[in-house]
Amino acid sequence: MKRGKKHPAFQHKIRTRETFMIIDTLIEKIIATQNPTCVGLDTQLSYLPEEMRAGVATPEQAADAILAFNKKLVDSVADIVPSVKVQIAYYEQYGAAGVQAFFDTCRYAKDKGLVVIADCKRNDIGSTAARYSAAYLGTTELGGEKVALGACDFLTVNGYLGTDGIAPFLEDCKQYDKGIFVLVKTSNPSSGELQNLTLADGRTVFECMGDMVEDWGKDSIGKYGYSAVGAVVGATHPEEAKILRERLPHTFFLIPGYGAQGGNAEMLKSCFAAGGMGGVVNNSRGILCAYKKRGGTYYEAARAACLDMQADLASVLGEICAK
Repeated sequence: MKRGKKHPAFQHKIRTRETFMIIDTLIEKIIATQNPTCVGLDTQLSYLPEEMRAGVATPEQAADAILAFNKKLVDSVADIVPSVKVQIAYYEQYGAAGVQAFFDTCRYAKDKGLVVIADCKRNDIGSTAARYSAAYLGTTELGGEKVALGACDFLTVNGYLGTDGIAPFLEDCKQYDKGIFVLVKTSNPSSGELQNLTLADGRTVFECMGDMVEDWGKDSIGKYGYSAVGAVVGATHPEEAKILRERLPHTFFLIPGYGAQGGNAEMLKSCFAAGGMGGVVNNSRGILCAYKKRGGTYYEAARAACLDMQADLASVLGEICAK
């Protein structure tokens, strides 16, 4: 089968539903800020300025310091970026207090008007997948009432367990106007060991997964033509990204790998469609730790890094607008 052509099993009629708004919200914030940057709050104690780490000796103290760092940083960038991505592993290492700081960070960013992506890469099958989805996208029953605890708009998930591992997340996306980003072509160097293997029908594994994502999202397409079921596509693999961008016209990309992982604006250009649409680019350490190179306060340096990234992306994408 020719590269870039959709496998016959994934041909489908696209059905647009206006009830799916979270992907439209993200796109509108990107257009408004002219900045497809996602600030990665992969925050750990060693990233904090020395004065914020002084005297920290317990997980609770670490969690409090990290939350204070995150809040000030969010305050500094909320008017110039559309979204944040909060990576739970950086919080889990501090135990229960760290997990609380994760959820508090998500809530604070959401209250400041940012689209919040919980980077947890969750998945399982059946009822277990449903519980993961409830924790971040849906609701949990407490005292006879359904309570939303996650304060997250999107969740990263691993689709390599197949459709029954994704179905519970899709159900909550529909019910609660949420979204997911499914791992398709990841930014790590060894991703090709599995994802670039060729299947019997001629597709690569990442093409197969991309086709599945496009199909899973066919009933959740917003007014800009993109689905609430997105794909994680790394900036560090531009050739594969070009194939996926052409192959998945309705799939919005979460693009890791910019900055510290080696990706640059020219490399990730192929992740975007006409008008600079179709993706949001994550940058974590390059923003969190910008003060270590720039000097000054960490939050002022973070803001400056976001503006520099905006200019860098604009140099290859141009003005971002709906076509």
